[in-house]
Amino acid sequence: MSAQANVIAFDGAATPVSHTLVAIGVNVDPKTGESVALYREGLTTLPIYAQVTVELRCRKLPTGVYRVQKTTEVPVMESISGQNAAGYTAAPKVAYVNKMITIGFFHERSTIAERRLTRQLHVNIDNGVATSVAPVTTGAMPELVDQLVFPS
Repeated sequence: MSAQANVIAFDGAATPVSHTLVAIGVNVDPKTGESVALYREGLTTLPIYAQVTVELRCRKLPTGVYRVQKTTEVPVMESISGQNAAGYTAAPKVAYVNKMITIGFFHERSTIAERRLTRQLHVNIDNGVATSVAPVTTGAMPELVDQLVFPS
């Protein structure tokens, strides 16, 4: 199995910023039986609940189909607008969370090449890629989809 390593990705800001998501751990969801891997950004200037998170899930359904899911959550902090008459400034809180979920269903008879082709086509459509690019074959999500290998 693939070791659970940190995930590094750039955001879509006007000046892109690199985000390092630290591997938090892997467990099994007792309700669904899914394997779950959690990653969280490790910024020292934000509380844990305000950090970017990525969650990977994988389980084999009774039909023989593998269900894989990636959820990315980006909390947005309130902006603090000053202090009250006593000079107290409230601590910032999360105003809302933007979330994106990608779910794939892959039959147990599908091959690595077929799953990679599907994943890369999906990613290229999302990114508006209209030229030939080599598929990414390493990292948490490519290994989960292509090889059905979950981090440990």
